[in-house]
Amino acid sequence: VQLQASGGGLVQAGDSMRLSCTTSGGTFRGYTVGWFRQVPGQEREFVAGIRLNGDYTYYSDSVKGRFIISRDNAKNTVFLQMGSLKPEDTAVYYCAASRSVILSALRDFRSYNTWGQGTQVTVSS
Repeated sequence: VQLQASGGGLVQAGDSMRLSCTTSGGTFRGYTVGWFRQVPGQEREFVAGIRLNGDYTYYSDSVKGRFIISRDNAKNTVFLQMGSLKPEDTAVYYCAASRSVILSALRDFRSYNTWGQGTQVTVSS
């Protein structure tokens, strides 16, 4: 599959934003999909993940309670709904997918073999 991330932009602290990750050339059936983010000079950081066999969801401590990952099967899309945004959420956000992610490695970006192009999220204070 190929992934297309969209929905980034500039918002103020406290605002909400929704990112979308859409697949082409296939579906997300059987995949684990993750959202990661990266700021210059730092390693790519896990944000949220969803295992599409059962809809199990996982979050980093920094976003738990503020972000929600979900999917729309009909649209072949995984969403990241981001609320109560903070300036420290500013980053390039990537979606990634893989069929072979084991649970213990779900938060490791190296577990994913298919990546979208990234979308910039900027939160002003």
